[in-house]
Amino acid sequence: MDRASAAWIYDTLAEHYPDACTPLPFFHSPFQVLILTILSAQTTDQAVDKIRPALFARYPTPEALAGADIHEVEEIIHSTGFYRVKARHIISTATMLVGRFGGKIPTTMEELLLLPGVGRKTANILLFHALGINAGIAVDTHVKRLAGRLGLSTRTDQDQIEQDLMDLFPQERWGDLTDIMIAHGRRCCTAKSPRCEICPVSMVCPFYQQTR
Repeated sequence: MDRASAAWIYDTLAEHYPDACTPLPFFHSPFQVLILTILSAQTTDQAVDKIRPALFARYPTPEALAGADIHEVEEIIHSTGFYRVKARHIISTATMLVGRFGGKIPTTMEELLLLPGVGRKTANILLFHALGINAGIAVDTHVKRLAGRLGLSTRTDQDQIEQDLMDLFPQERWGDLTDIMIAHGRRCCTAKSPRCEICPVSMVCPFYQQTR
């Protein structure tokens, strides 16, 4: 796909989902965004948001979480799924934040990728939503699906898809692109029953052209 077509898709979806690119609530500190994003793997935003008050009331800082009893953390985050692995990751991350970064959240991709349980997707979400830094594009299941269906990328590896998207879109749009594509993936271009008949970009969608 050429950049002009990609720009049209972005503009059309951005107009269609004006509420997609909204800032996080004021109570989401960079530390909270980091921990919540790690916990969001294989679960819904709603499930993570439900445990947020209890988790951060008990462990409001990296120092507090680093010294947490793992069984207590597991109990709090149990409903998010894979709670044992996630508990280890967030405690280990908090420990590294304290020991290596002085309790501060790193502001570079390279440093964030050192943290347990943090890949490029999590790092991109943190950098954009918590710090306003467009370092890349967070490729989740929705972004991966839409990139393939819309012809934005023909590859299946998340890092390669991210690179293809970064080549197509200007850097100032990277963070918002993730939110827009997620909104479209949730509300219209779903995995099992895409609503192609109401899709605002179906006219340029290879998936629609092949399946209509």
